[in-house]
Amino acid sequence: MTTIPLAEELLLLAYDDQTGKATGSRIGLDLGMSAAVLVDLALAGRIAYSDGYLKVLDPTPTGEPIADSVLAKAAADEPHTPSQWVQRLRHRLRTRVLEDLVARGVVQDVDETQMEYIHIHRYPTTDPAFEAEIRRRLAEALTGESICDERTAALATLLVASRMEPALRLPAEESARAHQRLEEIAAGAGFSGSANLEDSVVRPAVALVVYTLGKAISAALGAPKPA
Repeated sequence: MTTIPLAEELLLLAYDDQTGKATGSRIGLDLGMSAAVLVDLALAGRIAYSDGYLKVLDPTPTGEPIADSVLAKAAADEPHTPSQWVQRLRHRLRTRVLEDLVARGVVQDVDETQMEYIHIHRYPTTDPAFEAEIRRRLAEALTGESICDERTAALATLLVASRMEPALRLPAEESARAHQRLEEIAAGAGFSGSANLEDSVVRPAVALVVYTLGKAISAALGAPKPA
């Protein structure tokens, strides 16, 4: 199956297949999706973290419209910190991602009118194959003992940073173990700052981008509420 952008993967996990409504923290999802666009650019070798900023290494388009628009802006503008980028990108990003998914037939746009003039949009799943593939990769990562591939490790890290573990829809008795495993994945990949990036199984440059963006998301969301 064709790989889809990480921002789309986060959104598909967060939206209920039947109701077409977002579950969990909307702010967390928006920040996570913003970071995901930047992570995809890092995975493609287009940006890197240096001296406190995300900087463009290669302005060549990747072929993904949203990522390429961000890349063009980054190349034309002065460098910004990871915290600045996740805030700059989150506005209207979800709308653009949903429009792309609708255009490709992955979800459908159900426009409902309430109180005669208020339009409510829902996005139930039309093609479940994409989300099924995402959940399969995450399930293998959560139950396996080895470090997964870069993209899945990055996705797992963004889920934790964005506090989107409920999107995994695990039974309560499995949630704690899943959270522990997600943190293990981040640490083993060098995404948590607890491992030497040179020893990471993923590229150190990618690990550094994911790590700094994860910190930016956590800072933006503030301290988690007590359980």
